[in-house]
Amino acid sequence: MQTTAAHGSWPSPVTAALAAADDGRPDGLGTVGDEVWWTAPRPTEGGRRTLVRRRADGTEETVLPPPWNVRSRVVEYGGRPWAAVERPGTGPLLVFCHFPDQRLYAHEPDAGPGAEPRPLTPVSPVGGGLRWADPVLLPERGEVWCVLEEFTGPAPTDVRRVLAAVPLDGSAAEDRTAVRELSDGRHRFVTGPRISPDGRRAVWIGWDHPLMPWDGTEAVLADITPEGTFARARTVAGGPEESVPQADWDAAGRLLFSSDRTGWWNLYRAELADDGTPGPARPLCPREEEFAGPLWQTGLTWFRALETGPVAVLHGRGDAVLGILDPETGVLADASGPWTVWTPTLAVHGTRVLGVAAGPGRRHEVVELDTRTGRTRVVGSPHTDRVDPAHYPEPVVRIFTGPGGREIHAHVHPPRNPAFTGPEGELPPYVIRAHGGPTGHFPLALDLETAYFTSRGIGVADVDYGGSTGYGRAYRERLRGRWGVVDVEDCAAVARALAAEGTADPARLAIRGGSAGGWTSAASLVHTDVYACGTIVYPVLDLKGWATDETHDFESRYLDGLVGPLDEVPERYEERSPIEHVDRITAPFLLLQGLDDVICPPVQAERFLARVAGRGVPHAALFFPGEGHGFRAADTMIRALEAELSLYARVFGFDRPDVPALELRT
Repeated sequence: MQTTAAHGSWPSPVTAALAAADDGRPDGLGTVGDEVWWTAPRPTEGGRRTLVRRRADGTEETVLPPPWNVRSRVVEYGGRPWAAVERPGTGPLLVFCHFPDQRLYAHEPDAGPGAEPRPLTPVSPVGGGLRWADPVLLPERGEVWCVLEEFTGPAPTDVRRVLAAVPLDGSAAEDRTAVRELSDGRHRFVTGPRISPDGRRAVWIGWDHPLMPWDGTEAVLADITPEGTFARARTVAGGPEESVPQADWDAAGRLLFSSDRTGWWNLYRAELADDGTPGPARPLCPREEEFAGPLWQTGLTWFRALETGPVAVLHGRGDAVLGILDPETGVLADASGPWTVWTPTLAVHGTRVLGVAAGPGRRHEVVELDTRTGRTRVVGSPHTDRVDPAHYPEPVVRIFTGPGGREIHAHVHPPRNPAFTGPEGELPPYVIRAHGGPTGHFPLALDLETAYFTSRGIGVADVDYGGSTGYGRAYRERLRGRWGVVDVEDCAAVARALAAEGTADPARLAIRGGSAGGWTSAASLVHTDVYACGTIVYPVLDLKGWATDETHDFESRYLDGLVGPLDEVPERYEERSPIEHVDRITAPFLLLQGLDDVICPPVQAERFLARVAGRGVPHAALFFPGEGHGFRAADTMIRALEAELSLYARVFGFDRPDVPALELRT
C-alpha cells in the first residue's frame, strides 16, 4: 500500500551522506603478476584516491594509507597515476604520482614495517611545477618512462610536455637534469609510450592547439635505440581531421590503433616491415559504433590485445560494453552479465580481461572475464545494495526530436519510491541535467545522486545534447561553433516534450549541470523561459575570460571549435556569455563552486554574482575551500546535494524540513 504525498516531499533512505559515500568509481586498473590493482575514491578521507590490490587469494588491501593521494594533475584532468611490476622474492615495485606535490614516488609495499615511499622527481618552483602521468616501469633499464608536464612560467599556458625517463635510483629527486627527455617536443600534448613486445619501438599520441584530441591527433612511432633513446619519430596515423585516441600493440608486434576516419571510432591494425614502416591499416570490425572515446586523460584504454590473439574491445552507441574480437574474422562476442557501461580502463593477464563496469542497478565494480570459459565475475569493489533497490530509478532510454527534426538522445528517470505515490492529477517536477565536457555523455549507470531525487518524487532527465560522444563524429560536431545554442535548444526540447506528453509538470522544471553543464544551465536561464529554477555547478560563465587566461592549457583553445576563434567572432563571445546578460535571468538559481578550481575558476562565479546582486532574482551561492573541479570530499557533496534539494523545495512548493533551508538573497 502506497501513501499519497506531494512529489518532492517523499521520505527516502537514500540520504545525501549515502550518495556522497558512494561517489566515484574504481579507475586506473592494472595487473601486477597475478594480482589486480586499481585506484579507489575515499570521499570520507578528504576526497583522496588510494591504491587497492587484490591478491591472488582474493583478499583486498589498501596499498597506501592516508595522506597518500594517488592522482596526477597532467592537463589538470590527470592521467594514469601509477605502475608496478612483480619481483619474485621481494614483492612488487610501485611508482605513483602523489597529488599534493605531483612528485613521482617509488614504494615497495612488501618491504615490511616502516617502508615508506621515496621521491624520484624534484619539486619545481616555476608555475605549476613538474607533473607526471602514464608511467611505464622498466626495471631492466633502471627507469620509469612517462609523460612529463613542465611549467616554464607563471601563466597556465606556460607549459611544455614531453616523454621522459626518470631514474629509479632517486638520483633525480633533487636534480631535474637527471631526467632524460625521450621525445622531441614536436607536440604540445602527448600520451605515455606503449612499447612493442620486442622492445624495439614505442608508439604514443600527440596533438597541438587549437585542436582537442577528439578533433585531430597523430599516432607517433619511434625506434628505441640500444641506449634507450628514441629515433626516427614519425606519424603513422591520424591528422588534423582524424582523431586517434589510442595506439598499442598486439602480441605479434603489429600496431593497433583506434581512429574516426570513417566518422566512427573503429579499430585498425597495421603490419610493420623490418625497418618499422607500417603497411596499410586494416579495419578489424568496421561498424557504425564507437570503439573508443574522448581522450580527456592520458592512459585511457578502450582495447587490449591478449597474448592468444583476440582483442578485448569496448564498443557501442552511447555507452560501451566489453567484447572479445577475433581480428582475423571480425567476429565480436560480448561479455555476459548485468553490466551495460564499461569505462576505458582495461587490463589483460593471460586469458583474463579485467575492467570496470556498471549498470542501471549496479554501481561501478571491478569485473573479470575469463575468455576460455566466457565466465564473468566481480573481483573487486563489489556492488552492495545499501537500501532497497526499489528506491533506485528505472531509467528509460529515449530519443527526442529537436529543432530541424534532429535526434536528441536522453535517459529519463521517473520518480520511484515503493512506499509513496503522488496525488492524483499532480505531475512531478523534473530536473533536466546537462553533462560536462561538453564532449562527453551520461552513462546509464546507477547513480545515488539521481536516486536521491527520484526517490523523493522528483524526476530527472539526462540529456546527451548535440555534441555528446557515443553517437559518431557527426553528432559530436553538431556543437562546432554552436556551443550555447545547440546544447541549450536540445535540453529545452527535452523539457518541453516531457511537459507536453504529461510526464513532467511544465511549471516545475529545473535545469542543472556542472562544468560545461554549468555553462548550459546558466545559458538556459538567460536564453529560455522553460525553467522555474536552475543549479549551476563550477561553470563557465564568461567566454572571453575563459578564452584568454582564466582556464588551464588543455582547454585554453577549446572555444576555437565550440564557438569560433575570438579574434574572428568576438560578437559570439559576448552574445552567448551568461555574464553579459544577467538582466535576462528571472528564475531563482543556486551556484556551487570550488575555491581551488583552476579549470572553471571562482573569479568567474564571483563576477557573475556581483552583476546579479540587487536585480531582484532570488539566488544562493556556496563556495567550498579545498575543492577543485569536481567535488571529492563527502562533507562538500552532502552540503551541495542538500542545498540543491532545498532550492527545489522552495521553488516547486513542497516541504523538506529534513535538509537545511537554503537562504536566497536578491
